Amino acid sequence: MSSDDGTTAPREASRESLMIYEHAPRALRRRELNAFAETVCEQVAGGRRFCCLLTNDEALRRMNRQFRAIDAPTDVLSFPLSTPGGALGDIAISLDRAREQAAAYGHGLAIELRVLLLHGVLHLLGHDHASDAGKMRRMEARWRRQLGLPAGLIERATKPKAARQHSPRQPAAGGGQR
Repeated sequence: MSSDDGTTAPREASRESLMIYEHAPRALRRRELNAFAETVCEQVAGGRRFCCLLTNDEALRRMNRQFRAIDAPTDVLSFPLSTPGGALGDIAISLDRAREQAAAYGHGLAIELRVLLLHGVLHLLGHDHASDAGKMRRMEARWRRQLGLPAGLIERATKPKAARQHSPRQPAAGGGQR
């Protein structure tokens, strides 16, 4: 939509899809994941929209190398926008990593995708577990409980190895930001 001066006007409460399924398996219940993304958008992000790409390790490795100079795949990357009050930005999730982590932690792919989506949205909101003295970890734990999710990325990474039920392959740099 263009304004009278030829510039593009911001979309009013866009209801465009929040999810892009580039490499998703047919068995993935897209309606349920779309509904979860809408819930996160409304409850966690305060109605601010985001876009989440579900893709593969190759694509996440390429993005990780391009934006973070790390030549390895990762589970989730967040690309915040700097538009106050507007869209939050974009998230990319590796289905390959999500499958491995789901198996390692004893739950299904759909649950792991929800954990990764929540983690990515918290990064889009400006939180950074690497530098916030535990604020993002506490926030992620609170939202996980409210949304009925198992242990999140930060909690899994900070749990002592002896306390882990499984020994998962650790992601290269989960939740990295551009």
